[in-house]
Amino acid sequence: MEDLPYRERASVVPGAVVWRHRRSRPSRSAILPDGCMDLIWHDGELIIAGPDREAFVGGIGRPGGGSYVGLRLPPGTGPAVFGVPAAELVGQRVPLADVWSAAQSRQISDSAAAGFIGVALEKVALTRLESARPDPVAARVVAALDAGRGVREIAADLNLSERQLHRRCLAAFGYGAKTLGRIRRMQRALAMPASMPAAAVAAAVGYADQAHLTREVRALTGVPFVRLTRR
Repeated sequence: MEDLPYRERASVVPGAVVWRHRRSRPSRSAILPDGCMDLIWHDGELIIAGPDREAFVGGIGRPGGGSYVGLRLPPGTGPAVFGVPAAELVGQRVPLADVWSAAQSRQISDSAAAGFIGVALEKVALTRLESARPDPVAARVVAALDAGRGVREIAADLNLSERQLHRRCLAAFGYGAKTLGRIRRMQRALAMPASMPAAAVAAAVGYADQAHLTREVRALTGVPFVRLTRR
């Protein structure tokens, strides 16, 4: 089995991405936090990847390499698809059968094995979203955080107390708005051109300065910002 580089495409599920990857042997590469939840097919096994607070280092599914196809759901959508509050899955990789019935999981696995796996995962998510909608507050929180607004301001705009906002965020994202904001800002920094000086990146995405950027990225990933941009 030859390795297949990571590839992705936009999904028919709003805001989601379908990705695929294949490797011939185990890898210990870190998966960086992004505020998302994934439904992953790994050689016939279906796995839920919960939201991460920091870089996840470990295996997904069976030991060894193998083929992976995943549906990465945008922040706040996973709980509606899986039927479980995000806070219950933070930092975890669990078999879908532990959350859904074995019969449901088996039906999805058989459907994926019989055709295009990514399409099968999308169909599952779309079907679930017909009967369960994400918390409408989630999208508004993400948009406000990306615009650089603070937790107190967001709560006031939503006519919620900060405690109420925190509870809604735990259910939707797995952590509070402040943590999600840190993760989203880091992802924006990593999306900048690798040739862009770190000080310019810090200014562009809302860090106080380059030192602030460096501390935050290392705290969330365990890896220096420069090393990540070189990847």
